[in-house]
Amino acid sequence: MWMKMSHFSCEDEALLQSMLRQLLQSVKEKITGAPSVECAEEILLHLEETDENFHNYEFVKYLRQYICSTLGSVIEEETEKCTSAQNQGEGSGYDTLVQHVTKKTQESKEYREMMHSLKNVMMVVVESLINKFEEDQMRNKEMHRKTKKEQHSAYYTDNCSDSDSSFNQSYTFMNQEQLQLLVERLDPAQPKEVRQEAMQTLCSAPPSDVLNCESWSNLRKHLTMSLSDPDSTFSDRILRFYAKTFSSSPLNMTREVYTSLAKHLELYFLSGENCVPTISDGIDITNPEIIRLLKKVRLLNEYQREVPSFWIRHPEKYMEEIVESTLLLLSVKRDQRHLVSPKLLDPVYFLALLDIKAVWFKKWMHANYSRTVVLRLLEKKYKSLINASVQQCVYYFESCESAVDATSRVNVLPQQYRSNNQKTFYSGQELQYIYFVHSLCLLGRLLIYKQGRNLFPVQLENRKDFISLTDLLVLFIRFIYCSPTCPKITLTVHTGNYSPAILVTEVLQILCDRTECATECLYSNTVIDALLHPIHNLLNGTEIYINCPETSLIHIADILARIAAVEDGLSLVLYGGNMSSAKKDSLTAGHTIVQFTKKLLDENVSVLSGTEMLPALKGAFIFVCRQMYGTCEGLQVLTPYGLHKSIADAWKKASSLSERIPTPVPGADSISSGNQESQNIMVWEETLLDDLLNFAATPKGLLLLQNTGALNECVTFMFSRFSKKRQVSGCERFSYGVMVTQMAATSPGAVALQRSGFIKALITELWAVLECGRDDLRVTHPSSTPVDPIDRSCQKSFLALVNLLSYPAIYELIGDQEIPNKPEYSLREVPTNVIDVIDRLIILNSEAKIHSLFNYEQSHIFGLRLLSVLCCDLDTLLLLESQYKVSQVLLNAQKENVIETSEGPGNFIIDGISVETNHILVRINLTGGPAERILPQRVLNKGTDPYPWPMFSSYPLPRCYLSEAPKKADFRQDSDLNKLLASLKNPEKQPVWIENCRRQFCKIMKAKPDVISGTILAELIEKFVLHLSENPSECYFSTEEYEADDANVKNESLSSVQQLGIKMTVRYGKYLNLLKDGAENDLCLVLMHCDKFLKQQQTSVQSSLRCLQEGYAGYDWFASSVFLIMSGEREKTLTFLQQFSSLLISAFLWLRRLHVSVHLPIDTAESGIHPIYFCSAHYIEMLLKAELPLVFSAFHMSGFTPSQICQQWLSQCFWNYLDWSEICHYIATCIFLGPDYQIYMSISVFKHLQQDILQHTQTQDLQVFLKEEALHRFRVSDYLEYMESLEATYRPVLLRDMRNIRMQST
Repeated sequence: MWMKMSHFSCEDEALLQSMLRQLLQSVKEKITGAPSVECAEEILLHLEETDENFHNYEFVKYLRQYICSTLGSVIEEETEKCTSAQNQGEGSGYDTLVQHVTKKTQESKEYREMMHSLKNVMMVVVESLINKFEEDQMRNKEMHRKTKKEQHSAYYTDNCSDSDSSFNQSYTFMNQEQLQLLVERLDPAQPKEVRQEAMQTLCSAPPSDVLNCESWSNLRKHLTMSLSDPDSTFSDRILRFYAKTFSSSPLNMTREVYTSLAKHLELYFLSGENCVPTISDGIDITNPEIIRLLKKVRLLNEYQREVPSFWIRHPEKYMEEIVESTLLLLSVKRDQRHLVSPKLLDPVYFLALLDIKAVWFKKWMHANYSRTVVLRLLEKKYKSLINASVQQCVYYFESCESAVDATSRVNVLPQQYRSNNQKTFYSGQELQYIYFVHSLCLLGRLLIYKQGRNLFPVQLENRKDFISLTDLLVLFIRFIYCSPTCPKITLTVHTGNYSPAILVTEVLQILCDRTECATECLYSNTVIDALLHPIHNLLNGTEIYINCPETSLIHIADILARIAAVEDGLSLVLYGGNMSSAKKDSLTAGHTIVQFTKKLLDENVSVLSGTEMLPALKGAFIFVCRQMYGTCEGLQVLTPYGLHKSIADAWKKASSLSERIPTPVPGADSISSGNQESQNIMVWEETLLDDLLNFAATPKGLLLLQNTGALNECVTFMFSRFSKKRQVSGCERFSYGVMVTQMAATSPGAVALQRSGFIKALITELWAVLECGRDDLRVTHPSSTPVDPIDRSCQKSFLALVNLLSYPAIYELIGDQEIPNKPEYSLREVPTNVIDVIDRLIILNSEAKIHSLFNYEQSHIFGLRLLSVLCCDLDTLLLLESQYKVSQVLLNAQKENVIETSEGPGNFIIDGISVETNHILVRINLTGGPAERILPQRVLNKGTDPYPWPMFSSYPLPRCYLSEAPKKADFRQDSDLNKLLASLKNPEKQPVWIENCRRQFCKIMKAKPDVISGTILAELIEKFVLHLSENPSECYFSTEEYEADDANVKNESLSSVQQLGIKMTVRYGKYLNLLKDGAENDLCLVLMHCDKFLKQQQTSVQSSLRCLQEGYAGYDWFASSVFLIMSGEREKTLTFLQQFSSLLISAFLWLRRLHVSVHLPIDTAESGIHPIYFCSAHYIEMLLKAELPLVFSAFHMSGFTPSQICQQWLSQCFWNYLDWSEICHYIATCIFLGPDYQIYMSISVFKHLQQDILQHTQTQDLQVFLKEEALHRFRVSDYLEYMESLEATYRPVLLRDMRNIRMQST
């Protein structure tokens, strides 16, 4: 059927024409529906993909046969070559073969000849088709004209030049001669009828053909001139052609149309012949001339808003032409020679009327591609546009100020437009307001970007002063409380709220959310003062002129909260320009805000009393305070005001009101005013609970929350939100995990968590993932066998338990409670509390427990790993050992893990459980720092000996786990030491002498830290404390005389926890060669005397907390440490402790000292929260955030708190974390240099561990690492200089608050 191209006859041409006509007729609908020629080409190119009959067309069949006959041999030859290469291992698959053959074929001579021949033939065929088409067109010309005239009457039914779609319209294709003739007929010199007919024809031609014609430049000039034609029908047709061009042509063509339209408008406004209205006249949009002008501006604006979506695909010069023509138009200022004549409206007024929020500018500034050009042109040529926008904002503000009358209300703008009919007239004031809104939105978008901010300062007309960036921000802020409510003048045209207060708030919110913008724009005292201006007036009782003060103040509170939610902003609010946390004497923004908030809560602001929005206003300002008191440094500023009490009082009042709300009756009107009021009360009550709850974000805040009596209710509220997976609030970045960990570090917090159901839910979830699997998970294949000790599915629950089970929590939850040890356990029996977890996962001492587990090995290893972490807290270890004999349970388990042979017990079975058990047994029976004990690894090695560590099932431990005991050395010949000892023997004037001793101590610690050890250390601290206790100014606590007569304590008894602690201490002391035989009895007497001595200074408390029912809940690690320092000398130890108890440092080093002490406020004593937590740990968190922000963030990301691990370290005097020599240095440093060095010491530890902390945050086991790992290579002397630098910065604040523990809650 195919013909050779070299013998192409007339019959062949006719045959090809018929084939091609058949194809075009089949796809006619698809092509005519295309919006442009380019789209039609795309449809033809992808016809094979979209047309199922593609391969049945005769033309396609012809092409396929022709290609096969011409290139078939070439393809076969290349295929054979490739196939043989593949068989020899050189190929790489079918796809590569096809690509290779295709490439080779396209490079062949035959392919080039075929394409050349085919192109020539098809050109002849297409030319013939076009000629026949033109003949058909001439025959139907008259009919076509009649049809067009009928259609003409239907155009512009909606009065919009560009409203009619350019899609689904037929095109009249023209050649160059026809287009040239059309251009000549459109010359303004031609008769009107000729031009109208030519315009009619132009509108039916494809825009791409018109824009590509050789005469386009002349045509563009004619069209631009004709836009001013008095005949609106003619100019409308031109706009119609422009609209069609914008919608169907690429940027390289439409830019010329756009620039010509912009140029026309520029000339229109500059010409004195056109009747441009004045501002005083306003705009009547029924005026035909105004309608024509608005149509042109609207078409321009719609293109402005659409073009950013595709101009990045074209050269930058095209985009730059569009931008520059726009900025040039908007910068047009008509020369008005008569100064008294009314001001004419500029183009920007008309653009603002159609795009009031400057959406076009927002889109242009969105992408860096266009933003760079816009900002460059604004800076170089068109800064007047920015000046005019600032000028308009200033003018509007001055209008507002001048309109304030005796009623203290602003009346500058007309009242809200209330008519339901379409608005047809805009007054001058309304136009000024519309332009102001446009300017405000434009400037707000400009300030987001650094180059935009660099355009400031600007100088305005008739003003000498420059308007700086800060001046502009202050101006914006004053709009919030100095402007009227927006007269919704554009109610039927625009949607949304256009009040200045809301618009400015939106701008400021965007700036707040961008760190760099906020830093440059908002973080200055001037801006903060502007925000606080109405608040100062209300506090001072000054008369204020604010329209709707509640709304304005809520907007201000929103901005202040966003500022205070960021670290730099919070520092500005708390300390003003002075960012030093140590200097806070001046009343900064934070003080003003909290004072105003308290007045609101007390309803002591007359202007605002009784308003419906008062609860919302209170909530807004409490939320600002919440950003402050949710941080350690913020709470430090706010504590003196007692805000927690005011919020608690408001909550109690709301709670009592909500209790009176009647139970809803089915069928009652749910939208009654009473019901709405009750809902508002309940919402207000929950808001206040949420605000109180956020005090628990810091250690000191948790104490304040406990003192309000609302802790239980707050935790119950938190659990309800937590179970619904709601976030904390919009400004908080982390979940409730940090608060839970903070609460779990205290006894009342742990009890509240238990009562709320939080712990039960946590353990139930743990059991589900550990034993049951999720109920809602469809099992399609068995779950994989865990390879890690803690499987990934259980990791979250494991860490949650580790966070929860601090010693105070453990003691409250399991103290004096027996484990169930049931004879039988149901498989459906799910643990609900901590005792059940210990019973079912840790102490598996019966077959019934083992058989009750679906995943025995995984679950038991989980329990053992949890036990390992818990036992790192020595108080927890002693409690578990005294109540449940965990070490004996583990030894028995190891006994049963031995292979029985005919000759007797054989080797231990090495598996995950036995390895973990062996590790725990060594950990809980050896005391010492990183160099003093050796812990076996938990992993198996490759090779013949996978586990080289010896296992055991009875004591004593194998010797390989004991490090060599440190040797004693005598340093009495050291000159610096002799000077210090001499100073201690001959005290001079107290202040000078104390400072001299401290200086000598630091010198020795830095140069020869090993000197301060053994008997020398004992002598140093003994004499130093003696002299301090004899100085009344150094005695913080008043103490009674106590005679340490052993007969007085014969009837005293020690708890099982204390007895175990004594054994552990004596064992450690003997390892260190510090104690001799009989030391155990001496230590017993020391502890009994201490109990009796301190009981004289205790008060009676009313509390349900277990830790307050009897004596001190934990073991006295400090007294034991002193006993070791004194080498087991009982008298010296007791004398030292008695003298030491009068010093402030005793409150923080010796935890037993202040247990329910008379020296604490009664509410603090009853809280069960120790000063080491609410004071030391609180300031550790504050300094950590300031000094080591990465470490602080790592804690928050992990859901763990520095306060909890520090409380553990400090309460046991770093036992098991530091070697004995470093423990001695820690105690000596705090005694000599002051109690605040306890805080600096902890910060130094975190600095030492920084890289490890960041690494373990990544591996999601930070809390396990901190609790289990000793502090390797940490030496107090190495960080003494760092501690001194911290002292220089923070001592005034820290010592002041440490001395205030007796008044902590006042």
